[in-house]
Amino acid sequence: MLVIVGYIVVFATVFGGFALSGGHLASLFQPTELLIIGGAGVGAFIVGNNGKAIKATLKSFPLLLKGSHYTKSLYMDLMAMMFLLLTKGRQQGFVALENDIEDPQNSPIFSAYPRLLADSELMNFLVDYLRLIISGNMNAFEMESLMDEEIETCEHEHEVPAHSLNSIGDGLPAFGIVAAVMGVVNALAAADRPAAELGELIAHAMVGTFLGILMAYGMVLPLAALLRQKSAEHLKMLECIKTTLLSSINGYAPQIAVEFGRKTLYSTDRPSFAELEAHVREVRSASTPGAAPGDAP
Repeated sequence: MLVIVGYIVVFATVFGGFALSGGHLASLFQPTELLIIGGAGVGAFIVGNNGKAIKATLKSFPLLLKGSHYTKSLYMDLMAMMFLLLTKGRQQGFVALENDIEDPQNSPIFSAYPRLLADSELMNFLVDYLRLIISGNMNAFEMESLMDEEIETCEHEHEVPAHSLNSIGDGLPAFGIVAAVMGVVNALAAADRPAAELGELIAHAMVGTFLGILMAYGMVLPLAALLRQKSAEHLKMLECIKTTLLSSINGYAPQIAVEFGRKTLYSTDRPSFAELEAHVREVRSASTPGAAPGDAP
């Protein structure tokens, strides 16, 4: 929604300012200029990316129109789920989590948090490292190195669509100049026409430069920046899981481990210590007395 609002502001101010200054909006409508700039941009995008990158970029477009779902409530859900998993593992041994890990959809713990369960990348990350913890063959240092490598790989994968859009945005002003030069060539070829007609042809040619710059800095490059922001929010979830699990491996109690994870979150969405403590207490009290958290009542 904010993307649409932003575009409305961009076009309203640019074209509105042009109209208020006495310009004629009809003179800016140049389909051939748009064809040259847009077609060249799409062609360069296809040349500069392989099939996987093109598919990933196209797949990211619907995400741009959605607001961020990485909110404080989602982070609190993540830490509550981590608390339940670590508490069950601490009380019954991490081997007791094997059924939850093998079938998260039917796990009492995972199924209580459908928003997290719907994020396949996050769930795979969490479940895979819980399996490694159960195996007991890796120390905290080895686990941290492996997590860092996977998070870095995930970051590179998320960067592909943003980089592709960034490349298109960087090229659009140049394609606008190409369209303008072609328009000027066309105008000079008609130098024998009256001055009024010649001036109109040159004006139409200059529109190409305007459109290329507007499309780059007003439309495409902001989308690349937005994709990077969404990627950073997702990676922060993985870092929260990483810190929480490593804290547990190093011997900290579940409630302290989730506090370590809380500290990795951005301050704009990070719950306070009191909020997290109250939420964890609520989750703990919801468990049946005498049963491990996450067990069926």
